[in-house]
Amino acid sequence: MGFKALCLGLFCALCASYIYITIPGNIEEYWKVIALFTVAKTCTFMDMCFENLGIMKHGDLISMIFSLDYTQPLSDENVTVTDTIFVDTPVRLYLPKRKSEIRRPAVIYIHGGGFCFGSFRQKAYDSLNRWTANKLNAVVVGLDYRLAPQHHFPAQFEDSFTAVKFFLQDKILRKYGVDPTRICVSGDSSGGNLAAAVTQQVQIDLEIKHKIKLQALIYPVLQIIDSCLPSHQENEHGIILTKDLGIKLVSSYITTDETVTQAMRRNQHMPLESRHLFKFVNWSTLLPKKYRKNHVYTEPVLGRHNYSLPALMDIRASPLLANDSQLQNLPSTYILTCQYDCVRDDGLMYVTRLQNVGVQVTHDHIENGFHGALLFMVSPPYLRLGLRIRDMYISWLDKNL
Repeated sequence: MGFKALCLGLFCALCASYIYITIPGNIEEYWKVIALFTVAKTCTFMDMCFENLGIMKHGDLISMIFSLDYTQPLSDENVTVTDTIFVDTPVRLYLPKRKSEIRRPAVIYIHGGGFCFGSFRQKAYDSLNRWTANKLNAVVVGLDYRLAPQHHFPAQFEDSFTAVKFFLQDKILRKYGVDPTRICVSGDSSGGNLAAAVTQQVQIDLEIKHKIKLQALIYPVLQIIDSCLPSHQENEHGIILTKDLGIKLVSSYITTDETVTQAMRRNQHMPLESRHLFKFVNWSTLLPKKYRKNHVYTEPVLGRHNYSLPALMDIRASPLLANDSQLQNLPSTYILTCQYDCVRDDGLMYVTRLQNVGVQVTHDHIENGFHGALLFMVSPPYLRLGLRIRDMYISWLDKNL
């Protein structure tokens, strides 16, 4: 009995040390956020334990938990909801029931989840897309892409791009009554990465007749080449998304090689031939002074490893690596960033780069915001921050689409 009690005590101590969290004092609904963060860290800890014990693969537990939140395509009095396939990509369509004398605008939404988790079926995304369709009288397409680690880059990009390209065909736009001049591509987190990459590709693809009018990126992940930005340092133990978790998800996105994960933690994962790319993510010049603070820029250690990973230098994985002439083709853009977010500076640098080449950018920054809050705007959390992000996003779409 004494030995079992000792083991239980040690296990509880380990859990407490791992789950211990600190939350900034200005966070809205403080105790609700602490509860959410505690649950998230507990699930991550259990996932790690099950992986080490050989019970489950990494991420399987989290995927099971996510699937419990999935919804069915239920229509309501305002919107007809159906699940279908665009080429080989599952999508959920939201078609307003309101009569319209003219063709409707359309929003294509790409969900987040670190490239490894998530679906348009999640309650929060279903609610967001349903709300968008109703408020804007718009056709909304939520799309699912293949997930890591079962599928690596560029599968996620290819699924998203193929679905968008399919939707932009004249016959499909006519079928759903969509105005080809009023189409937006949106996404949050890793979905923001895919939305940005897809928009870049659509705008330069000569085979695509109709282009994107707007792109909307909510706390997007936009580069994987520098893992030591000020936001990485300040939010290393951030709310919901920690630096370590972010690196684990990104490395799973591009490879199964665990040495890449370790190298990314030390910011030593990039090859020598990538040196010229760092001018596109040099936060010492691209970040507003307010966010540089007293941090000192140091170039990452290059060429430490000899693995071959083309994804590390591919703009489809890191849209921030696009050169200025590529960025000039982009449509009006909305970017939302949060102060307490490990990937905050990706969005801030994209704002600067787009503004520098003359792209019209609307930037909302939430001082007491954190990554992933949009997922908690529905019950039971019903987080006010998530609802605020939703309303800011919808307001911008309403004025610009």
